Amino acid sequence: MAKLYCLMGKSASGKDTFYKDLMEEEKLHLKTVVSYTTRPPREGEKDGVEYHFVSRQQLEDYDQAGKVIECRNYPTVHGIWSYFTVDDGQIDPKGQQDMLIIGTLESYEKLRDYFGKEYVEPIYIHVEDGERLMRALLRERQQEQPKYAEMCRRYLADEKDFSQENLEKCEITEIYENSNYENCLQQIIRNIEAHHKNVV
Repeated sequence: MAKLYCLMGKSASGKDTFYKDLMEEEKLHLKTVVSYTTRPPREGEKDGVEYHFVSRQQLEDYDQAGKVIECRNYPTVHGIWSYFTVDDGQIDPKGQQDMLIIGTLESYEKLRDYFGKEYVEPIYIHVEDGERLMRALLRERQQEQPKYAEMCRRYLADEKDFSQENLEKCEITEIYENSNYENCLQQIIRNIEAHHKNVV
């Protein structure tokens, strides 16, 4: 059976970089799943790559059509930003190709309940909080219009969203420590490869 790998971690934990490198790892043959968001693109982001950037009306249309699998709404200093997954044919539990999606604990739990525990596999990335805060600040400084208040809100919200209690509730037992990026990446690759061998 193929797997849907759900890549998770607090903000500035390196998710986007891991996602890019895992997708480019030829021996894994992962298929991308692009989530949706109503937030505006950051500098350098492209529609259909990091996310499908859509309007709130488009989200409501998907919801009314019964196609929204999970949706997370965040009150930001710029208004409500929504991140969501749509049953648009990208995710195929009966297919032969493993898939990769970026999410949160909440989205992982809903995807697991929607498609089945045997199909959805968590990849949780952890970075020490001080290091993560420095990375977040550096990333925000590089934006054309830095949103420092939103960065701080997101940082504090992650402490609650990814609490130890919530990790245990979602049965997240394996944590990938991103203290050394390359070592962490190779560990993830080895575990995905091990799954391939087990199902062949």
